[in-house]
Amino acid sequence: MFGTAFSQLRYTSAILRNRPIRPRDLERVARDLVATLAEFGEPGEDSALLPGQAGQADPEIRRTVAVRGLRATARAAARHTAYYQRLFAEHGLDPETLTPETWENIPVTEKSALRALPAAFVSAKARPALMALTTGTSGTPTAVWYSRAETEIVVALSTVSAVLGVGLRPHHTMAYGGCSRATLPLLSTEESVTRVGAAFVQIGTVDPALALDRLAAPLNLPGKAAQITHLNVSASYLAALVQTAERDGWRPGDFGLEHLAVGGEVLSAPLRERAEAAFGARISAGYMMTETLPSGGTPCTAGHLHHSTEFGWTEIRDPLTYEPTPPGGTGVLVHTPYVPYRECTLLLRYATGDLVRVPEEQPDCELAHLPATSPVLGRWSGQLSRTVTTRDLLDLIEAEPEVLLPARYALVEAPRGPELHLRVASLPAHALLGRLEDRANAARLPLEGIVLHDDPDDMPPTGPVRADLREHTFEAIRPAAVRVASPA
Repeated sequence: MFGTAFSQLRYTSAILRNRPIRPRDLERVARDLVATLAEFGEPGEDSALLPGQAGQADPEIRRTVAVRGLRATARAAARHTAYYQRLFAEHGLDPETLTPETWENIPVTEKSALRALPAAFVSAKARPALMALTTGTSGTPTAVWYSRAETEIVVALSTVSAVLGVGLRPHHTMAYGGCSRATLPLLSTEESVTRVGAAFVQIGTVDPALALDRLAAPLNLPGKAAQITHLNVSASYLAALVQTAERDGWRPGDFGLEHLAVGGEVLSAPLRERAEAAFGARISAGYMMTETLPSGGTPCTAGHLHHSTEFGWTEIRDPLTYEPTPPGGTGVLVHTPYVPYRECTLLLRYATGDLVRVPEEQPDCELAHLPATSPVLGRWSGQLSRTVTTRDLLDLIEAEPEVLLPARYALVEAPRGPELHLRVASLPAHALLGRLEDRANAARLPLEGIVLHDDPDDMPPTGPVRADLREHTFEAIRPAAVRVASPA
């Protein structure tokens, strides 16, 4: 344990002084956490002090760390990346004078700039090793380069999170239901799961009926639970799984699932409830994105999303003017991941495009010491996306079994206001339309009308979702009639 304490001390010293993090220090912390589980069954009382566990800190210490983090990150970007070297010269910016109060003097980095020339954001001092691509569901995929050291840091932090956040233990088996082309999440999940001593199964975004068969199949593995216990999945693919499970008569007792980790897209309250009913598992939905790893958001029991201050600097800005968003207002997350966690692709004030709402009052919850917003409401795509958010629409739509999942809808401008076009299983559907209209009015959604369609060719264009990244397989799917479901 002395070695672990020494590794934590070196890690803490590196953070306070903004010096390079030694990946082996974090690996040692993660490895010894796993060893503690093996010997004692549960992590120790000091687990709140581990990296990324949102421990409280004195405000002055937090500010000192923030100033050092911002300046070190700005210094590295201005000296070693082509994009920020030019930007700082054009605006006469000096990294050594920046503070949280003057950070807004740096122009916001648009996603389009990173997509257009990802190499311009790569540090000349870095050793690029892995290109991580986003899924591209909101446009052209974004390329982010990671060094070997960065990937090792991400894996170590992911291991700590798997143990303390997800509750993963050696007898568990986790399945990954995300797209196989999502290189970094797949790599970090597989590595962290196996380092805990648990088993890992790559399912991918295959036909939902086949995925359900795999989740229900007995494993018959020594030292492991009888079936897959954990599933990592996007919200839209979870919707496809729920649709198929409800249609084919699957019951919670058919599975051994204990936990579903959902990310990448908005998880509505109705879909969460339907998934819990279908699979009988606990569901968590944090916030993380490829461009800003290892920074992310953690939900609290009061329903806020709390943003880490250890790994980066978070702002909420108006998506048009980039002025600060007032309490009660809706803006986009603008994020700066800190050096030394990031050393390859460096980003300052990166506009993520993710919409959140700022609380009207200071939260009073278990994570109140961390900056708080609402959960992500959707992606900014123009004023209409802020007037009626993706979460507003999914909370309305996904409660209805007659709506095919994942939901296919389009919000279009009409002469008197936005109009919602929605695909349903069949028409006519007068009762469904009446319920949707009543619930939209109760939620005070400013919709001019709702139009139902049973033919996708008659609808306005709908946006892609991650469940559309379907992966092919040679496996045959067992007919539902052959399967014998267990009692609920």
